[in-house]
Amino acid sequence: MSSQMVPTPSQPIVFMEHIQKTYWMGQQAFPALRDVSLSVAAGEYVAIIGPSGSGKSTTMHIMGCLDTPSAGLYQLDGYDVSKLSDDDLALLRNQKIGFVFQSFNLLSRTSAIENVELPMLYAGVPAKVRHQRAQDALVQVGLESRMHHKPNELSGGQQQRVAIARALVTHPALILADEPTGALDSQSTEEIMGLFQNLHDQGNAIVMVTHELDVAHHAHRIISFKDGVVQSDVPNPDFLRRPAPAAQQLEGGGY
Repeated sequence: MSSQMVPTPSQPIVFMEHIQKTYWMGQQAFPALRDVSLSVAAGEYVAIIGPSGSGKSTTMHIMGCLDTPSAGLYQLDGYDVSKLSDDDLALLRNQKIGFVFQSFNLLSRTSAIENVELPMLYAGVPAKVRHQRAQDALVQVGLESRMHHKPNELSGGQQQRVAIARALVTHPALILADEPTGALDSQSTEEIMGLFQNLHDQGNAIVMVTHELDVAHHAHRIISFKDGVVQSDVPNPDFLRRPAPAAQQLEGGGY
């Protein structure tokens, strides 16, 4: 690990200060983020909402170290990402972030357990440890009976559970979920939201991008974007009144 990878003490998981992002097409500038400042503490559950083109996806990409800001400061779990080499950035992303995408991003010819093992394979975790941790993660999301099924043998909700297990398996500081229910029916959406609540109850920090307000209302805090700026950042009053998911929602297959 590079000597540049030195965290700043006592920082939140996500710290963005005066972030700007501008894309260029020839001589024409397209500002995606104009002046975004926000933070996410350890254990917080945050939803980011906004219309298409509001900047919410660009913010998610910067949080996930998949894109870099044009200006401003971004620190991930205390690390100033602007000071990291490409190799250190990839290492930080692998160690600190678990990704969950709308399209699941599973390898179609690979079993559930092998899909979950992938981040650890890239991190050089020994095979025996990889296998055990992948098993444990799939049990955690209620797929102990489907570990050796391939994605085309699983429902959409089950595929998303595999993706969540894959996000959890490196014990990341932050789970980033980009429209995690966008490809799911209403029943599967509720099951996945119950699973996310369970993960939050266990202390995981979660940031979820969604265009669905009812999905956003599962989060502890809702940040609304419009035209590349934060329009509002408020606690969700419904969160404290929401009952914990029933244990059986996290067991078995669930279609």
